[in-house]
Amino acid sequence: MKKILGVCLVSVGICLFLTACGSEAKQAEVDYTVEEAENALNNGESINGQVVEVTVDQFVPNSTFGYNIQSGAHMNFVSNKNPNVAEGDTVMINVKEVENVLGSYIITYDENQITQK
Repeated sequence: MKKILGVCLVSVGICLFLTACGSEAKQAEVDYTVEEAENALNNGESINGQVVEVTVDQFVPNSTFGYNIQSGAHMNFVSNKNPNVAEGDTVMINVKEVENVLGSYIITYDENQITQK
């Protein structure tokens, strides 16, 4: 009886330990705020592969470029997949590629790596 109770207690302890280890989600490390990213782009720097913390100023689901998260003065974070965000949300976006179109930055991102804060 003592062996069964001991095995049960050890099993419960291991389950609790593993649950605690897995419950802490890894937060993406931020490389730029929107303002910093826009300044870097204006200075000719690349932000490809970097994580930008974006506050959604406006969300346009049917823009010419797809789902468009607008933030900053000229920053448009676009994708073909709905990111399910609303105005005022803050998200971390992993930038794939940036294109300058008529003075606005069209920024594509990894749709699987957008994280809400």
